[in-house]
Amino acid sequence: MSFEFNGNQIETDANGFLLNAEDWSRELAEHMAQMEGIALTEKHWDIIEYLRDEFFNNNQSQPNTRHIVKAMSDKWGTNVGQKDVYDLFPKDPSKQGGRIAGLPESRRKGGY
Repeated sequence: MSFEFNGNQIETDANGFLLNAEDWSRELAEHMAQMEGIALTEKHWDIIEYLRDEFFNNNQSQPNTRHIVKAMSDKWGTNVGQKDVYDLFPKDPSKQGGRIAGLPESRRKGGY
């Protein structure tokens, strides 16, 4: 699969994950989120940046929702619940967030 962005064809797998990580940019993430009906806020970006940091700087780690909740609780200085991150990424914060963050599809089973 693919879609056009700024005059370029962006190649994805069947689930919409980028095939070439170098294609990713903040502008592309905004476009991908918009295609999924999401307007990115600062909290969305916090999760996206956390996911990218974990993947690229921590041995390609792809945190599950529980780890995202804990990391965002620490970052935002408040008690974040699973519902809070699902409100941001309704189709699963780790998977939908990872897709918009330009990461490969996680092969992990289950959510928690």
